[in-house]
Amino acid sequence: MSLDLNVYKLDGSSNGTVSVNEALFGITPNENVMHEVLVAELAELRQGSASTKSRGEVSGGGRKPFRQKGTGRARQGSTRAPHMVGGGVVHGPKPRSYDKKVNKKVRKLALRSAIATRIAAGNILVLDDFTMEAPKTKSFVEFSKKLSFDGEKKLYIVNDFINDNEYNLYLSVRNIKDTFILLPNEISVYWLLKSEKIVITREALKALEEVLA
Repeated sequence: MSLDLNVYKLDGSSNGTVSVNEALFGITPNENVMHEVLVAELAELRQGSASTKSRGEVSGGGRKPFRQKGTGRARQGSTRAPHMVGGGVVHGPKPRSYDKKVNKKVRKLALRSAIATRIAAGNILVLDDFTMEAPKTKSFVEFSKKLSFDGEKKLYIVNDFINDNEYNLYLSVRNIKDTFILLPNEISVYWLLKSEKIVITREALKALEEVLA
């Protein structure tokens, strides 16, 4: 079975529809899986580079700061104990990886669910039949206005940057506010859900179906 998406030209005029595999993108979205993968994607963005020194790693503290008895003060063995100024940190953070393991099938299901969610909401459209000899940001600003999603967060998905047309598309939209551009193998649940409108080229749509099949 097939599912139809609206196709538009760069001038904003309709160019018919294109069918996508309903078995891939016509599914009932699995919200639990989307949440699991989204959490994993956000965790992978964390650097995990925070680091502190324990009392054994800070410099100094080799000698007893003052004698054991007779001073009226609490006994101390080192100036680098955690409760002292300049002392070590107890159970402080150390460099670590926040990556969470997600099976490939689960990740694919989450991506398909996210795309199905956007299709059901009518927020995915296909861009076709456009020729760009040079980058022209104005063309895509007008394209957004004609299709009434100028002020929304937009995600463009192109097949590759080797093709002159698609590379010029990238150069045209990269400086537009709230506009992002990715390749089919770079898409994530985060970007699919973050974007209010998704514009995908016909070639990228074919590649996306192959990636998620």
